[in-house]
Amino acid sequence: MNKGFISIVLHAHLPYVRHPEYDSFFEENWLFETMTECYIPLINVLDNLAKDHIVYRLTLSLSPTLISMLGDDLLQSRYQRYLSQRIELAEKEIIRTRQQPEVNKLARLYRRFFKQVQKTYHNYHSNLLLAFKKHYQSGQLELITTAATHGFLPLLNINPLSVKNQIEIGIKTFESNFGFSPQGFWLPECGYYPQLEFTLAEVGIKYIFTDSHGILDASKPPKNGVYAPLDCGNGIFAFGRDIKTSEQVWSAETGYPGNKHYREYYSDIGFELEQSYIAPYILDNTTRINTGIKYHRITGNNLEKELYDPKYARQTAMIDAQDFINKCQHHIKQLSATMDRPPIIIAPYDAELFGHWWFEGPSWLESVLRFASKEITSLKTISCSDYLTQHTSHQIATPAASTWGDEGYSSYWINEENDWVYPFIHQAAAQMEQLATDFKNVSVSSLQKRALNQAARSLLLAQASDWPFIMKSGTTTEYATKRITDHLARFNYLHESIRKNSINNHYLLALETMDNIFPDINYCSYSK
Repeated sequence: MNKGFISIVLHAHLPYVRHPEYDSFFEENWLFETMTECYIPLINVLDNLAKDHIVYRLTLSLSPTLISMLGDDLLQSRYQRYLSQRIELAEKEIIRTRQQPEVNKLARLYRRFFKQVQKTYHNYHSNLLLAFKKHYQSGQLELITTAATHGFLPLLNINPLSVKNQIEIGIKTFESNFGFSPQGFWLPECGYYPQLEFTLAEVGIKYIFTDSHGILDASKPPKNGVYAPLDCGNGIFAFGRDIKTSEQVWSAETGYPGNKHYREYYSDIGFELEQSYIAPYILDNTTRINTGIKYHRITGNNLEKELYDPKYARQTAMIDAQDFINKCQHHIKQLSATMDRPPIIIAPYDAELFGHWWFEGPSWLESVLRFASKEITSLKTISCSDYLTQHTSHQIATPAASTWGDEGYSSYWINEENDWVYPFIHQAAAQMEQLATDFKNVSVSSLQKRALNQAARSLLLAQASDWPFIMKSGTTTEYATKRITDHLARFNYLHESIRKNSINNHYLLALETMDNIFPDINYCSYSK
């Protein structure tokens, strides 16, 4: 008999890094690496489960920017080239390492891996959205989405129309690609503030996720902690993240990914081999990047890295999956003794952890879903929409303002490294609102309409939470700064040219070509 449930939620998101103005671009590799190591291996997991008739429920949040890039013809073509280069490099590695038997085995493994990825990509006609839709239609995968460009809603709320359009355009993008409306909504960075639920209810959303303290510090003490949703009082239900379950998987120090037998992410031949040899497979033959071919395991701190053993790593992933299930069952048993309904453990993770950062993550996930499907298991996987169908009455309370970022609130997205961007973003939002209001009920030319819509795109892209996050984390800050200033500069140009009726069609076409996201956008949605 089921005593409780677990809802595993993967949030798949990347910022809009499409650059048709260049033959190749460093940040496009973010997408290609993650497709290769995360999204396609995840699809292989779902295909394996379907082939074996495994019954499971998994929730996947796909951001509108990621949806747009996965369906983009240019990026699909470039990814084909990327995969072919990886296969070619793996074949060169097989030749180079022929006198090193153990390394040679790994080189052969990577050739098989890349070819399997290529096969899966071809099977779905170079469009991974088809794969996710197939598994949704099978009833096993729940698909949800997030804000249009992953804008951090608590800091955009100075302009309510910015929040409204981030939500509405995100949902419309999802609907136009999948043909149905999502029931759940991933709040970017789990950023919630009271009253946000009313904007979400207007577009038919049924549930959201907050970090644990969003539930624990709610307007009324939660009777069931984070193990049952709160009814926000308007048809929206808030589910809280379980910290213990998250740390088991997410933490590199105490969680599963830090196991010494797993593959070392930071050991890559793109940084280790001679420049002349690796040049054709890095950026512009000069800038070293990850190739995805990594020969070492984590091993341990201050120790010389030992060779990766994929067979032992897979066994370890299975052991860790069983440990995860056992701990969840034990937790459920304790909770169910004191609750008036079956507890639900919410286990949300960035999807990119699985495969990209933690190479064995997809194997671990597949094992977890297989173990949870067994009849003897008292814990079953479930989606939040399923849980709400089974249990319709919940405690009414308003969650507290919260995020899942460092310190739990907004400090990671507004601080001394990035606070300078917000006055410009807020100013652009106010100007967009005024533009839309002024041009809503007047006759506009085709050129003006295109410019107004492009201005709205530039605003949305400038509002992405990724750029302030990168500025704070200090990784690729130059690119993050350039992205946000470029989008604001494009908006400012469009705003001025619209006001002066001096729109340059050639320049507008160039902007439309570079930022071709949200093809159905309507600037009127920004009018007062």
